[in-house]
Amino acid sequence: MSAQDPRKALADRAITLGEARDLLGGTDAASMELSSRRTGMSFQRTRMSADRTLMSIIRTALSLIGFGFTIYQFFGHMLEVPGTTLRPHAPRNFGVALVGLGLVLLTLGIIYHVRYMQQLRSERDLMIGEGLIHGESHYPISLTLITAGLLWLLGVLAIAGMTFNVAPFA
Repeated sequence: MSAQDPRKALADRAITLGEARDLLGGTDAASMELSSRRTGMSFQRTRMSADRTLMSIIRTALSLIGFGFTIYQFFGHMLEVPGTTLRPHAPRNFGVALVGLGLVLLTLGIIYHVRYMQQLRSERDLMIGEGLIHGESHYPISLTLITAGLLWLLGVLAIAGMTFNVAPFA
């Protein structure tokens, strides 16, 4: 990725409304209106696609976190069974590793999502400023991103509970 500011890069690539009309081959107002609406809807579809991508990352991270915590709990109880050949910290270490892997995946997914949405919003704002799209619909805060943040907090609490044997997961 270049060190150039994304807004400046978008502004350098942007064309004016007059240039867009010339590029499209006419000044037909109906054609421009339809094109503007289609472009505006494509931004919404792209936003929803980014949310779906984050949801798939959440599913994978949740599986890793849940499986890691289950391993910790199940094999932790197996240590109490006489004749078990498990080392004392093996369930905790493996469980923490899986939960940690889930948290790393979730952190990277959240960072990617936030950066992608900032870039998408910048491009959309630039197109609104140039009059190429209307911008009547707003970009709400992503509930998927809020869910990812809450799951991340839950994962941190799980690791703390597993490592230090503290509530709520002790």
